[in-house]
Amino acid sequence: MSTIRVLVVEDDPVAAAAHALYVGRVGGFTVAGVAHTRADAAQFLKRSAVDLLLLDLFLPDGHGLHLLRSLRAAGHGADVIAVTSARDLAVVREGVSLGVVQYVLKPFTFATLRDRLVRYAEFRAAAGEASSQDEVDRALAALRAPQPAALPKGLAGDTLQSVIATLRDAGEEGVTATGAAASLGISRITARRYLEHLVSTGCALRAPQYGQIGRPELRYRRLPGR
Repeated sequence: MSTIRVLVVEDDPVAAAAHALYVGRVGGFTVAGVAHTRADAAQFLKRSAVDLLLLDLFLPDGHGLHLLRSLRAAGHGADVIAVTSARDLAVVREGVSLGVVQYVLKPFTFATLRDRLVRYAEFRAAAGEASSQDEVDRALAALRAPQPAALPKGLAGDTLQSVIATLRDAGEEGVTATGAAASLGISRITARRYLEHLVSTGCALRAPQYGQIGRPELRYRRLPGR
């Protein structure tokens, strides 16, 4: 699969640099450019083709959805992940109608954005003709983060999604509670609670990590398809 080219559109230079850094750390993605205004983004897209916009909705020279509406009118078909503090569901609905495939609410961690990008890549990679309704549903489900019906007391949904993304990135090698804690900036005890929850819900497997001095630490691995 070819590399996914991303245009970061964010008026805050510090945030724009952070978002570009995050995108560059995810395999299969590359930052094609950074724009700080609606006009800058429009000019960039006249010169270069991109696959995905990481789009802030509050720009100094106009709303991000106004930019997106004008791009659609001009025939641009790039997908959009909205990165915003906007929580107005009417705006969300309008964004979906214009091709926003994901929303990431500020503030967010690298792991949160990484999870959305990985899911977008999985959705984009789906090709060919669907053989059934289930196959169509699975393709669309790649864009949706799993939503547990109820979490045990003390566990938070956002942190759980970050732990899931860390497991996904670890692949077959898996990750220890110590490794997950270091990656996410949480305590080892907290990381282990989330990992054990994923084991109990059938989303992960655990096994001792041998080959080290002293008591072996458990290593957790994401189950395929979860």
